[in-house]
Amino acid sequence: MKRSDNQGKLFVVPTPVGNKGDMTPRAVNVLNEVSLILAEDTRTSAPLLAHFEIKTPCVSHHKYNEHDTVGDIVNRIKAGENIALISDAGTPGISDPGFLLSRECRRNGVEVETLPGATAFVPALVNSGLPCDRFCFEGFLPPKKGRRTRLEILANDIRTFIIYESPLRLVKTLEQLIEVCGSERQASVSREISKIHNTTVNGSLTELHEYFKNNQPRGEIVVVVAGKEDDSTRVHRNKYKDSDIDY
Repeated sequence: MKRSDNQGKLFVVPTPVGNKGDMTPRAVNVLNEVSLILAEDTRTSAPLLAHFEIKTPCVSHHKYNEHDTVGDIVNRIKAGENIALISDAGTPGISDPGFLLSRECRRNGVEVETLPGATAFVPALVNSGLPCDRFCFEGFLPPKKGRRTRLEILANDIRTFIIYESPLRLVKTLEQLIEVCGSERQASVSREISKIHNTTVNGSLTELHEYFKNNQPRGEIVVVVAGKEDDSTRVHRNKYKDSDIDY
């Protein structure tokens, strides 16, 4: 659908995953200039907005109400308002609300501009020391139905894969990964990205399992697992390792 020149725009604005210093000046400017901020949880966002002295009105927009509110939001933007979307932490749409609103804006000819910014899985991937030229981001796995099937699919992928996990379920997930990937598959576990207790533990799945059995994990967890090795991936990784190209 063609965009009207007098309508507004949806700004998708990343917020820090931990350290407030990761908030970009541009993100602050946009949040100050829009007429409304849509927040996953206004109680979570309030301290961040107060820290940067952002006084723009803020309302809730989350997975439990987005189907009911998306139409009104799109109409307000079409009528000329600029509106921003933020989540509790990181980039909206990445394991957070955001996809539905972005899709409906596109369908209605409303411009969407996503600012670059924080997301937990990219630092975790780079910290892992595992190949990051090609990877699969899975987000949160299904808690029950379909979980085993999804793990088996990931275990046979030649790309590095990334999942988010609860600290309470991490040890069990590592056990399941050992079952489908093998005990010696290399992996890493990062927690509390950009926060005071930011740590990454690297090793085989067995080593990680033993470590976290004896060291109760806390905070937000990102698990990065090496892809399945075969002759083609060895050739590709050797070329990637030896390349002079800067990515």
